[in-house]
Amino acid sequence: MRLTPDNPHDDWLWLEDIHGEKALEWVEKQNELTQAEFTDARTAALAEQLREALDDDDRIPFVTKAGDWLYNFWQDADHPRGLWRRTTWESYLAGRDDASATEWDILLDVDALAAEENIEWVFRGARLRRSDYARALIALSPDGGDAVAHREFDLPTKSFAENSFHIPAAKGSASWVDDNTLVLTTDFGADSMTESSYPATARILKRGQRLSEAQQIGEVDRSHILAGVGVDHTPGWERMVFVDAIDFYRSRLWVRPLDAGSDYTAGWQLIDVPDDVVVDIDRDLLLLRPRTDWTGTAADGTEFHVPAGALAAVKLDDFLAGAAPRVIFEPTASTSLQGWAVTQDYLVLSLMEHVQSTLRALRLDDFSEVPAPAAPANHVIGIGAVDADDPAIGNDVWLTISGFTTPTTLARGELGSTAEPQVVRTSPERFDAENLEVTQHFATSDDGTRIPYFQVAPRDMALDGKNPVFLDGYGGFEVSRTPAYAVISGIAWLNQTTDGTGAIPAGRSGVYVLANIRGGGEYGPAWHEAARRENKQRSYEDFAAVARDLSDRGVGSADTIGASGGSNGGLLVGNMLTQFPELFGAISCGVPLLDMLRYTELSAGASWAAEYGDPATEDWNFIQHFSPYHLLDAAPRDEYPPVLFWTATSDDRVGPVQARKMAAKMQAKEIPDVWFFEDTQGGHSAASDNKQIAAVRALTYRFMWRALTGEDRND
Repeated sequence: MRLTPDNPHDDWLWLEDIHGEKALEWVEKQNELTQAEFTDARTAALAEQLREALDDDDRIPFVTKAGDWLYNFWQDADHPRGLWRRTTWESYLAGRDDASATEWDILLDVDALAAEENIEWVFRGARLRRSDYARALIALSPDGGDAVAHREFDLPTKSFAENSFHIPAAKGSASWVDDNTLVLTTDFGADSMTESSYPATARILKRGQRLSEAQQIGEVDRSHILAGVGVDHTPGWERMVFVDAIDFYRSRLWVRPLDAGSDYTAGWQLIDVPDDVVVDIDRDLLLLRPRTDWTGTAADGTEFHVPAGALAAVKLDDFLAGAAPRVIFEPTASTSLQGWAVTQDYLVLSLMEHVQSTLRALRLDDFSEVPAPAAPANHVIGIGAVDADDPAIGNDVWLTISGFTTPTTLARGELGSTAEPQVVRTSPERFDAENLEVTQHFATSDDGTRIPYFQVAPRDMALDGKNPVFLDGYGGFEVSRTPAYAVISGIAWLNQTTDGTGAIPAGRSGVYVLANIRGGGEYGPAWHEAARRENKQRSYEDFAAVARDLSDRGVGSADTIGASGGSNGGLLVGNMLTQFPELFGAISCGVPLLDMLRYTELSAGASWAAEYGDPATEDWNFIQHFSPYHLLDAAPRDEYPPVLFWTATSDDRVGPVQARKMAAKMQAKEIPDVWFFEDTQGGHSAASDNKQIAAVRALTYRFMWRALTGEDRND
């Protein structure tokens, strides 16, 4: 236990015992109080409506291609834990107008497996053996957390294989090297995990070997986040990669041809770039995206410069021989690179212009630009290769287009072709959006920076400050928040209407707002860097500026604007609660970080020091100013808005203890309207199955609606 002189005692440390009897008794009592208050007839009806939407058979079954099959994981009311299944392209296309026309080959019924083994398995993905696609490594979480077991599955018999690989549940990964060899990271016992609770070593495991016999091929410093390892089986470019993830934004990567010999400790070559450069290898192409400006010198003495947020490309072998990379995309003040996809002949860049999604397609031979699909304003467009390794369809791509009020469309097209992409699936409408409009606005933060935000609201909305507003945000880890079809918020908020029983006039509908604050990646790494570590406070000032702008524009007011966020977004709204309570009528704080003095000692917290700083050092001098748990003491206030803290017992990423402690501390101060709910299933974000998702989200939205509108219980 480590406490500072200014905080000599913490009355709520006992709540950090996640499964302790006393702590769980406290959780049970809190859950009873919260459910008794907010689980009324409308909550139950909303949960059922959300579950039906999440389970609807007309949802798009997104697929990935491997060999001759398209694979999909599917959850519905009859299969809450899900089915791993596959189909052919012809059968998948046949379901375009009638989903039942697609014939699915069921490979694994996770519900049946859970019942048979009496373990509440949660499916976390499958990695197929490339040689024949007859075996797969299936990742299963026993409780919905990040720790997973890897088990070898035989597709022809649809059963777990005999004499098979079976890696016990732990944080880590596993990949096929060949039919009888895996490369993996996991908990190998003493001194095999980092301080961040992730694997520190990568090892080779042969069929029939025990974990203790696996050969170590790489390791990282225990103060780093993790060791990562993977295998690329692209024909002609088979290779293994090893990653030393130093922190969230710095890493080193080594590459080794698979045919370099049986000694897997030899033959590795370092991709010698600054450790804040994102490295991607695809066939013979090396792609490099630095977080800060990078100036280097090639082997021939030529100096090169790659700006922060740009993308540079070079042949891998040429770079290893000392060649300079070529800049193929350079950001502007308004345009940022969000990601990329590689097909047989093209490189497609996903860009954002003032948080508006666009694509740019380049030929791989000379990086000249060719036409690319476009998206309407206030929508997001995504792209991915169908199977770049299949010569017959190497330039085929999946396209997804979605907007806040526009159901997702999935299409398949061919880059370089003049033919229009073929619509494969379209999601049905889940809520009434006929009278809704999406607009983009800009608020001005304390330092003069313009902060974009999206607003989804009725076209005829009165600008009198009396509309219930759900203000959402994240602002961390260079994560961009973009328009996407709002199934849950559409049903649970945008289609909710006041009935005149509360403080807001009858007939008012909910307004949803998404704030693109600094700390995210909407404008590239500079947007993130502007609100990291000692600058983190800017995220909170930006969010508060959006709330003020909503009030100034007459959309809502301090009584009718609610703030919601989860994980890092939970820390965001925790700071709204403690620093800007006068701007909000309610706070929904999910799976949050809140105790920033002890966060590095809880769950996976040590891995986030690059984002927030290390409280064990002088960094505490600035961290303490955005630690909600301590701001309760540092800046006591007379009034706080109603707040609901929600979390999950099995969350092994953030953990439930910070939400527990914050709620308990506020209640001990006799602050009214402090509520707490802890789901006893599910991992981070409490999401093991659709029924659970629906129940938790219905509770949180119902809390917010009642707090902002003054609506009474409906029993």
